[in-house]
Amino acid sequence: MKISIITVSYNSEKTIKDTFESVRSQRRNGFDLEYIHIDGLSNDATMSISREYDDLITKRISEKDSGIYNAMNKGILMATGDVIGFLNSDDTFASSSILHSIYSLFNSNEELEIVYGDINYVDYSGQIKRKWNTGKRRSFSKGWHPAHPGFYAKKIVFEQHGDFDESLKIAADFDLMLRFLEVAKAKSIYLNRVCVNMKLGGESNRNIKNILSANIQIIQSFRKYSIKPQLFYTYRRLFRKLFQSWK
Repeated sequence: MKISIITVSYNSEKTIKDTFESVRSQRRNGFDLEYIHIDGLSNDATMSISREYDDLITKRISEKDSGIYNAMNKGILMATGDVIGFLNSDDTFASSSILHSIYSLFNSNEELEIVYGDINYVDYSGQIKRKWNTGKRRSFSKGWHPAHPGFYAKKIVFEQHGDFDESLKIAADFDLMLRFLEVAKAKSIYLNRVCVNMKLGGESNRNIKNILSANIQIIQSFRKYSIKPQLFYTYRRLFRKLFQSWK
């Protein structure tokens, strides 16, 4: 089995070295690792740092893109692994055994199509500020969905059901997971452990404007698939995030 990990970046010189080291630290017993770096034509030292990891990075491009999901879609097209996952350029794996745990689940059940786990939101000192405990699969319409940094899907699922909808500038990851899990009903399993330490300040929660825009796009995604979210969906979703922050 081969696992493809995709890191997209733009002017990430302050954090990407930790991301690369995190990938390097992964135990690879039983599987091959393909590591793909997609850069958006950074004008800082990002690419200089990247070239220091030629022994780790399998494929690399640096060219202008139209946003993070466009860059991720480029990575999907380049990926040759059986399983695809994403590690952002300011995030790190929570331990050196994460990919091996994901491999073990896929390897033990050939019908399995998706594995998803938990994440921690951390500040730039590494201190945990919020936990996203995904839990076992429930309905998206009730405010549940996996954390995208802890989401791994077989390449064939992307081939059969599509990649990121780039018209959804903030919520394309939600849309993809909704499409795979609830529309396509892909066979999935919950990995009950923290997979990724994710830096606070992602595009969807950077400010109030982006939070509102993300919720609008999420409703658009539901409508696209003729799924009706439950009454007070937005409040349910926010309550779930607040509850997680207190754990």
